[in-house]
Parts: sequence; C-alpha cells; structure tokens
Amino acid sequence: MKWLKMCGALLLAGGVLAGCSGEKTTKETSGEKEKTYKVGVTQIVEHPSLDAAFNGFKKALEEKGLKVEYDVQIAQGDMNNNQTIANNFVADGVDLIFANSTPSALGALNATKDIPIVFTSVTDPVGAKLVQSMEQPGGNVTGTTDTHPDAIPKTVQFIDQFVDGNRVGMIYNAGEQNSVAQVDAVKKAMEGTDLTIVPVSVSTSAEVKQAAESLVGKVDCFYVITDNTVVSALESVIQVANDQDIPLFVGELDSVKRGGFAAYGFDYYDIGYEAGVMAADILEGKKKPAELPVQYPQKLKLVINKKAAEEMGIAWRSEWDSMAEFIE
Repeated sequence: MKWLKMCGALLLAGGVLAGCSGEKTTKETSGEKEKTYKVGVTQIVEHPSLDAAFNGFKKALEEKGLKVEYDVQIAQGDMNNNQTIANNFVADGVDLIFANSTPSALGALNATKDIPIVFTSVTDPVGAKLVQSMEQPGGNVTGTTDTHPDAIPKTVQFIDQFVDGNRVGMIYNAGEQNSVAQVDAVKKAMEGTDLTIVPVSVSTSAEVKQAAESLVGKVDCFYVITDNTVVSALESVIQVANDQDIPLFVGELDSVKRGGFAAYGFDYYDIGYEAGVMAADILEGKKKPAELPVQYPQKLKLVINKKAAEEMGIAWRSEWDSMAEFIE
C-alpha cells in the first residue's frame, strides 16, 4: 500500500509540474508583446540633429515596451543610394520604415504605398507631396515636421533688429525641396524689412566651404537653414564665419552647440520621440498612418552660443540676457 501511495504522489507531482511547464510555454509563445518588429531606418546623411531624432525615436519605442530590430542605412547624401535603401527595405518586408529627412521619406514613398512610413526632420510634408494635409495625411505616411511656424520669422526679426547691414548669405542645396521651401519662407519673412538674401546653391557637402568663402565681402551675416547637405559640413561655414567675423545664424539647436551663433529652435530628440510614439501605435495596430495628423515641434526657444559670438566678433547686447538661453 505504501508503494502504491508513493507512486500516486509521484504521478500527481509530475502532472502538476507538466501543467506548469505547459502554461509557461503558452505565455512565452502567445501574444504580440513577444513579437520582434523589424524597422528599416533610412537617413540621408549623418549629422547631430538627425542622429538625435533617431535616438528619440528609439527611446519612444523602448518605453512603449516594443521589441524592435533596426536596419539602419545612411545614404551619404547620394539620391541613388537613398532610393536603393528604400527599395531594399520593401524587398525585405520590414514592418515599418522610419524616414529621417525629406529625401529619405520621398524615397520610401516611391518604394511602397503599403508598408507604413513614419518620418521626422521633414520641413514641408505637404509641399513635398508626402501627405495630403497636415491634419489628414492620407495613404501610408505620417510623422513629425522640423518646422516651427515661428522659427524663421523670429530669426529674420532678430537679424533685422541686431545685425548691422542687410545682406544675408544663404547656402543651400536647391535639390532639397525642404531647403527651397525654407528659402521661400525667409524671403516672405523679410517682406517689410530692408533685408535681402544673397543665395549660393551647392550639390554636395564638399562644395560648402567654397560657397561660404564666395560670400565673404558680399554679406553681413550667414543664415544656414536646416539643409542636410550644408549642416553635414557646418564646420566649414563656422571656420569662414570665425575667420571673417561674420555672424552665423543657424536653423536648429545642435548647430548652435557646434559653433553657430544663434538659433530659434527645438530639440530634434523631441520630434524623433513623438514620431516613435506614432510608430508604436501603428505597429501595435492601434492606428493607421492616415489616422495620425502630422505633428509640429512643441517647444521653440532662442539659444545663443557666447563663445561663438566672441569668435565672430559680435558685440554683446544686454537685451539678449532676458531673451535667450546660452551656451558658454
């Protein structure tokens, strides 16, 4: 009898253990929380602002608890590479494409009308024909823009008020739609002032220094907008500005940290993070891109680099103490 009781106890214990083991296996293999999503990341060039946006994007997905495998591809400013990257993502069947810049987003949209695309660092999504409207994107694309409606008007106002002279040198890539849109916005903001732009177009980052040098003696300040080609070679413009005592205004805060004099801007990390929140909703099936309005940056501030001001021979104005945040 003892032997029978012992056998029964062992069988019962074995059944309980087997049941527990089976339950654990079911939990581990069921539910979308365990799924690993594949996200293709396409970025036109490497520079601090775009890199910060990607870091914000990743952080948002991490905080949402999603497991993500990233395939990160940099086009190095080459439009053929840019399109090939997008085409390869479609062939690989990624779950979502994160397009970090206007050319990146356009390449992705050219490649697919089915795979969700979330962009950031795009200046004019409607003008670039990425979306039908900011409120109702339509199609398979949405994201966050790097244009705050007040950024360019406030910068132009600052230049008009505090810079001696009226000639503003602008170096940009005319092949980037976002840059053309910004130059047009600068011209519009200058209406009613005596400011005028002196433009120089470049095609590659290797041409940026020569373009800056060509403006010496012809301009009273530089204004570098959020042009990926120029920003990726910003140090070339900074060198000319420092050597020639020409104030350099820039379009985003990372460029101030790198040595630009001043910018009305925001943190690219933040717009990347907001894009990541949108991507999480899309991946989890909560929303479709067409249902998510394009978002503007939420915060805008003036930041001045005091060391850059000294390097460029800019006399400090007491009014700036209450207007701006500072980098020493």
